[in-house]
Amino acid sequence: MSISVFFAQAVNATNAATAAGAPDATQPSTPLWATVLLWLPLVALGYLLFIRPQSVAQKKQTETLKGAKTGDKIVTSSGIHCVITNVKDTTFIVKVADNVKIEIEKSAVDKVVRAAAEPAPAKA
Repeated sequence: MSISVFFAQAVNATNAATAAGAPDATQPSTPLWATVLLWLPLVALGYLLFIRPQSVAQKKQTETLKGAKTGDKIVTSSGIHCVITNVKDTTFIVKVADNVKIEIEKSAVDKVVRAAAEPAPAKA
């Protein structure tokens, strides 16, 4: 069966259903509270699954960047591994290699890896 034949049958069925008569005046419409009761959980689920996790991750990333200090190792969103040499308001000056320093935006930082702390003494 071709698509045009199927479409024509669907249009004819729709026209026949509307031509059969107007909906009965005694048929009640869906109450507003039932519609709200249906949509409220769906909106809440969408918030919990999509919006809230993204805002929590963004807040965590912002706090991590605020806590970054000189000597921390970072990875940029483009995959460059470097060490912070200076912290400014919106940028970092980072050391990429010997005698190579660049200035990058804080928003370009993907991960902050803390500087390696002194190893803890082994327990006897």
